[in-house]
Amino acid sequence: MGDALNVTYLTFDGHVEVTKYRYVYFFILCTVYILIICTNCTIVYLIWNHKNLHEPMYVFIAALLLNAVVFSTVIYPKLLIDFLSQEQIISYPACLFQFHLFYSLGGSEFLLLAAMAYDRYVSICKPLQYPTIMNKTTVCVFLILAWFVPACQLAVPTGFSAKEKLCRFVLKGIFCNNSLYKLQCVLSQARVIRDMIILVNVALFPVLFIIFTYTRILLITYKSSREVKRKAAQTCLPHLIVLINFFSLCAYDVIIVGLEPDFPKIVHLIMTLQVILYHPLFNPIMYGLKMKEISKHLKKLFF
Repeated sequence: MGDALNVTYLTFDGHVEVTKYRYVYFFILCTVYILIICTNCTIVYLIWNHKNLHEPMYVFIAALLLNAVVFSTVIYPKLLIDFLSQEQIISYPACLFQFHLFYSLGGSEFLLLAAMAYDRYVSICKPLQYPTIMNKTTVCVFLILAWFVPACQLAVPTGFSAKEKLCRFVLKGIFCNNSLYKLQCVLSQARVIRDMIILVNVALFPVLFIIFTYTRILLITYKSSREVKRKAAQTCLPHLIVLINFFSLCAYDVIIVGLEPDFPKIVHLIMTLQVILYHPLFNPIMYGLKMKEISKHLKKLFF
C-alpha cells in the first residue's frame, strides 16, 4: 500500500485462516473482553462502595484494575472489528495512537506497582508514621504521576515516529506495538538510545525500587512474629506475583519482538495473546482471591 497513512497488518500473521474462523475468534475475544470489563469493574465497585476498603493499598489496586480495562479497550475494539472485516487495515495515525496508549499504560502499571510496594513498605516498616506519610495527598500525587509520566515520555517516540518515512506497509502482529519501527526506512541509533532511556525510567527503575522495598520488608518481617509474617505475606505476595507476571510479558515484548530472533511463529502468537488475554484477567482473579477483605466482599456479593 503506497500511502503512508495506511498500514496493512495481518491479523494473525498467517497462523490462522481468518476468513474461515473469524466468527469463532470474534466470539471468543468478545467474551474475553466482556469478562475483563466485568471482573475488573466488579472489584473496583467493591473498593468504591465499601468504606473499609478506602485505604491506599486498595485505592492502588482499583487504579491498577482500571488501567487494565483501559489497556484492553485500546486493543479489543479494533481487533474485534478486524475479525469481521475482509481486510485488516489501520491508518498510520491510529496505529501511532494505539502504540502510544499501549506502552504508556504499560508504564503506568509498573509505576502503580511501585506505589503499592512503597505503601506496603511504609505500612510494615514504619507503621506509626503510616497515616502521616500515606495520606490522601500522597496517594493522589502517586496516581497522577503513574499515569502522567509514562504518557509524556511515550509522546516523544510517538511524535518522532509520525515524522519518519515508511518503506513497508505490512505490520506483523495483531496490534501496533514496537514492531511498528520495522515499517520505518531508517533505524537510527538515536531512536534506540531514546527508547532505552524511556524503558529505564518507566520500567527498570520501578522494578528495582520494588525489589528494594520488598527486600527491606523481608528483612523486617524475618525478625518479627509469625503473625506479622503472615500478614505481610498475605498483602505482599499478590503484588509480587502480578509484578513477575507482567514483567515477563513486557520482557517478551521489548526483547523478543524488538530483536525478532528465530522463534517459532506459534510462540510469538501465544505470547502476544497472553498480553491481551491472560494478563488483564489475571489481576482481578489474583486480588479477588488473595486479598482477604476483597475476597470477603466478593463472597457477600455473589453468595
